[in-house]
Amino acid sequence: MAKYMLIMRGTDEGQAAYEEIDFTEIIAAMGRYNEQLMDAGVLVAGEGLADASEGAVVDFSNETPVVTDGPYGETKELFHGFWILDVASKEEALEWAKRAPLGGPGNKLEVRRVNAVEEFPQDNEWIQKEIQWRQQLGTQ
Repeated sequence: MAKYMLIMRGTDEGQAAYEEIDFTEIIAAMGRYNEQLMDAGVLVAGEGLADASEGAVVDFSNETPVVTDGPYGETKELFHGFWILDVASKEEALEWAKRAPLGGPGNKLEVRRVNAVEEFPQDNEWIQKEIQWRQQLGTQ
């Protein structure tokens, strides 16, 4: 099994389209999708994010990081939330991604594999600490 992150991304156009839909319909569609993921035993985690106006961006382009409070002016794409799935393959992750209730213009779902700690050099001091931290937190 491998973990994949499904990253909800949308444009201003996509956000405007969602604002035309009754919020209870959006929640119901997301709830049904989440229930399918849970029933299949593949959902590890998932969260939606607050509006960009509540966030900030830390830009490391300069020697001293610069913080910009949201909203961020011209937004081509915003990160709206995520799911983490534990599935057998990228193909299975893509099949789940295609079922997400994110239809409409300006919405995308990026699918990325989550690196497993076993993929890193096991004799590295920081990887060993990472393993210990995960054990303390009860996660893997």
